[in-house]
Amino acid sequence: MAGTAGASKRALIIGGSMAGLFTALSLRRLGWDVHVYERIGSELSGRGAGIVTHAELFEILKACGADSEAARVGVFVPGRRVFARDGSVSGERALEQVVTSWGHLYGILRETLPADLYHHGRNLAAVEEGADGVVAHFEDGGRETGALLVGADGIFSTVRGQFVPEAKPKYAGYIAWRGLVPESDLSARARADMVNYFAFSLPPGEQMLGYPVAGEDEAMEYGRRRYNFVWYRPAPSDTVLRDLLTDSDGVEHALSIPPNKIRPDVIAALRRTAAETLSPQFAEVVARTAQPFIQVIQDLETPRMALGAHTVILGDAAFVARPHVGMGVTKAAGDAAALAAALARTSDVPAALQAFDALRRPYGAAVVRRARQLGAYMQAQLLTEDERISAERHRQPEAIMAETAVNAGIAA
Repeated sequence: MAGTAGASKRALIIGGSMAGLFTALSLRRLGWDVHVYERIGSELSGRGAGIVTHAELFEILKACGADSEAARVGVFVPGRRVFARDGSVSGERALEQVVTSWGHLYGILRETLPADLYHHGRNLAAVEEGADGVVAHFEDGGRETGALLVGADGIFSTVRGQFVPEAKPKYAGYIAWRGLVPESDLSARARADMVNYFAFSLPPGEQMLGYPVAGEDEAMEYGRRRYNFVWYRPAPSDTVLRDLLTDSDGVEHALSIPPNKIRPDVIAALRRTAAETLSPQFAEVVARTAQPFIQVIQDLETPRMALGAHTVILGDAAFVARPHVGMGVTKAAGDAAALAAALARTSDVPAALQAFDALRRPYGAAVVRRARQLGAYMQAQLLTEDERISAERHRQPEAIMAETAVNAGIAA
């Protein structure tokens, strides 16, 4: 294929979010010439969504040359609490973790990658594979060549869509309401009870959880942080989901809706239901969150991650697990580190991609499988006996505290 000569260690990374940045930093440490192409024309924003960290994530941050000091990455929590409907503590468990926000971690990664290697406003149109390399064609008419193309372009990946169009996200039957509230906006009782903990409230067939993250200007001090919540609720696709995704102008959205377009009556109903079903502490969090937003919960599995001799996908472009496992960012970082390790072992790019696929594809499938088990009891219809057993188990406070957002129970 013409146009790829001299590109023996040039990597084209499609997608500038977490997976793309971890990939760029990991490959750059090996001496690769990396370039990240992000379709959005401005800096990305994660709306402050919370992230649970794991030991593997800190190891990869350090290996990438990024700031891996836990106190600067996130907020330390000593344990977990479950609140009963009346606000009393119905369960408690010691479990030390560091939790952070999407925006804060993204900022750490962006600061580590030289700005001239990150290209905004480049929307991929097609990938052209050849024996000696790969060409990325962009919608602006531009083209870039390399020895490797990494699709890190998320759940609706253009790269995956070209090579394995049959691999599509599947709606799980429920959504998550998410949001952030400044700790300073909460009452003294709510602050004392919950803001230093990973906490839960468990209405029938639903799950609410929350934990502290950095505040404005990335403040980590008590009182200046924000409290992040995630409230899982069933939403049949043809009725409830359709209504939730119909915006204030009457426009129906397919799988997401801009937060500022969510109808006022939908937000009002959310706050009423919170007051009626959640513990008082969590009802207050919902009431005082200025702009909740909706995440449609989906599963995604790909039949292969190595898509060609010089093309691979990773992170959410390959596997998307429900957030109950709290592994999305750590899985993406692990994919990037594994890809770099495979390329470090051999200069044969096609062989490295096959080795990477053999290692990470079973792991991605295992993460998705585990997330389904943890979320089974929020699905309207449980189709198998295993799902029914998981559903019953994960209604119990002890199981929820022990197994939510921990790196356990995942076997490839």
